Amino acid sequence: MTTIDKFEFPDELYYTKEHIWARVEGNVATIGISQFGAELAGEIVYVEIPMVGREVKQGEPFMSMESGKWVGRVKAPISGKIVEANEEIEWESTLVNEDPYGQGWLAKIEMADASQLDSVLRADSKEFAAMIAADREKYDK
Repeated sequence: MTTIDKFEFPDELYYTKEHIWARVEGNVATIGISQFGAELAGEIVYVEIPMVGREVKQGEPFMSMESGKWVGRVKAPISGKIVEANEEIEWESTLVNEDPYGQGWLAKIEMADASQLDSVLRADSKEFAAMIAADREKYDK
């Protein structure tokens, strides 16, 4: 586990610059928003879960979330097909804030090309630490 100030980032996950994480098990990536990303967004009040069976492309929006101060599209960290969506968060959207690496996951994507993960960050990398530092300064977190 990498800890930066009060924020935790599990080392086994992959992270995008938009604070989306991916946990890889076999050829399926479970997707969520990092603890830091959830803090930036504020309390999530609505989640539009993606449709199962939909094809998604890395870097393109595949679902949306909103908080009291933010409405945003969530970009896929990897291309593939959505094989499961977390229906719980549609009714209990605060799970995204309360348990971002557990019950607050967003969707599961069957990866089309696992090598795309080479273009995202790891928590223990210098690039990741620099990105978090820059965003903390930018958003005063």
